[in-house]
Amino acid sequence: MIGLRKIRKQRNLNQQKVAMDLNISREALSYYENGKREPSLSLLVAMSQYFNVSIHYLITGEEFKKR
Repeated sequence: MIGLRKIRKQRNLNQQKVAMDLNISREALSYYENGKREPSLSLLVAMSQYFNVSIHYLITGEEFKKR
């Protein structure tokens, strides 16, 4: 989840703030950012809406490109 950490840092948000807003623990968010766990689809959607970016961006750190 390269893009998750990237967008959080770009917006100057700490893990605790994001975790509280998403109703998850700070530890869980850290695991997602470090690739130790994978979030559920519903949590991916919530993260995507929270940061206003695509799920693809959260996972890869890159915008989706059409061919």
